[in-house]
Amino acid sequence: MKIVVFGLTISSSWGNGHATLWRGFAHACATRGYRFKFFERNTPYYALNRDPYPEYGETILYEDWESIRGDAARALVDADVAIVSSYCPDGIAASELVCETPRPVSVFYDLDTPVTLAKLARGERTTYIGPRKLADFDLVLSFTGGPVLEALRDKLDAKRVAPLYGHVDPDQHYRTAPRDQYASDFSYLGTYAADRQNALNTFFVEAARLRSQAKFVIAGAQYPLDFPWTDNIYFVRHLPPSEHSAFFSASALTLNITRADMAANGWCPSGRLFEAAACETPIVSDWWDGLDHFLAPESEILVVGTTEDALAALDLDDATKRRIGRAARDRILAEHTSAIRLAEFERHVGAARSPSPPRLVDAESA
Repeated sequence: MKIVVFGLTISSSWGNGHATLWRGFAHACATRGYRFKFFERNTPYYALNRDPYPEYGETILYEDWESIRGDAARALVDADVAIVSSYCPDGIAASELVCETPRPVSVFYDLDTPVTLAKLARGERTTYIGPRKLADFDLVLSFTGGPVLEALRDKLDAKRVAPLYGHVDPDQHYRTAPRDQYASDFSYLGTYAADRQNALNTFFVEAARLRSQAKFVIAGAQYPLDFPWTDNIYFVRHLPPSEHSAFFSASALTLNITRADMAANGWCPSGRLFEAAACETPIVSDWWDGLDHFLAPESEILVVGTTEDALAALDLDDATKRRIGRAARDRILAEHTSAIRLAEFERHVGAARSPSPPRLVDAESA
């Protein structure tokens, strides 16, 4: 199978969750003997912040759409599947090209579905949803399941919709010997986002203030100067994926916080959640609908709603934390690896090729 992707980025994990997921997907494709080709606009923002990663397919960096359109058209001639993703800078033009090319199954993959729907509801334009919305695609996949699947069909005219959740590449994310530089009692890995700040204050910053002898570590990009640091919160500026395993493995607990649009809709596990679990690190998370579809509260993940809940998680004995971390790892490796997600992708593409009537695939059956 040959898969061609027009996406946001695979070359840089700076400030986005797309790159790591595409890398895991490309690795799974390579393992299956598939050809994987990714078209990425060479934006200065990502060009200045590229991180090393194993390349399992071909990445085409281009300066503008017109300069690459001919190469893109030629790449599609013998492609089996062509994917356009959310936040692709040239997504509208790429969609037109993909959907007018007869051979490949045309797929739109929204890795930001609640954000997409919220933008469009406010009347904002995107670089990836054109005037025909999603009507011309054979298949629409969503990083988010649940109610938004209906919205993609009803509001964006998608013919066939299915969830394709996040995943983890266990060859890249696994438990390692802890490093002192990342050692913490409680950690958080994530790009700064204003809509996560209240939760971060409640579960992390306030907990740090009340546990002054414990060590807290935040890793990520774009944190403002006025962030409410305490003396026991340490900061790692932008942690590349190659260091994620070391970071999580050195954490006694790690925090997962879901973006507001994602949490409001539910059914949207972050890639970081899967990465941390693959490293056997016990996870503390806010609640969102569908969370228990991926990890069982209390036995595989600790769900918190208040600062007191976060403190209670911190105070658990080491054996309990290790047991929760191991249970989460076992669940994730059994159900949420990149290879498993590729197998789901293959089934959805196969169904899109069939002459049967289009249908909505709900989250429980995916």
